[in-house]
Amino acid sequence: MTVYTPRRAARVLLVDASDRVLLFAGTDPGRPGHAYWFTPGGGLRPGESPVEGAARELAEETGLRLAPDALGVPVWAETVEFPFDGVWYRQEQEFFLVRVPSWEVDTAGFDEIERASVSGHRWWSVAELAATAERYYPPDLPDRLTRLLAGGVPC
Repeated sequence: MTVYTPRRAARVLLVDASDRVLLFAGTDPGRPGHAYWFTPGGGLRPGESPVEGAARELAEETGLRLAPDALGVPVWAETVEFPFDGVWYRQEQEFFLVRVPSWEVDTAGFDEIERASVSGHRWWSVAELAATAERYYPPDLPDRLTRLLAGGVPC
């Protein structure tokens, strides 16, 4: 029986003027060779709201500093279960959509775990995500981005 560690998180869909989303390239230290792309964001601190956590994580991981109220409301929420570094998590997470004309990513705020497990970043179009054989999370990201970028209701 798998024992899950509960975790709350906030993630950011950082989208530029060309409708490309920023993703980081990472690996799981507990599963060498398990490479994947993922959105900026991470675990919430005790007492931190999702929007506060999203703004903090965005600043730490990309250098983009925005007031929490500039992030608006979450565009979707989900619960996911996954292993990382030998621990199984059940994570409740909310996603925020942030549009920027462009952004030069600054990862100087990475913590020790991020420095050890993140190898790079790039901006992906929806078409590139849909066509790639590379692993990315969440796995339905192209469909969700398509709806969001078309101005549809939050997912």
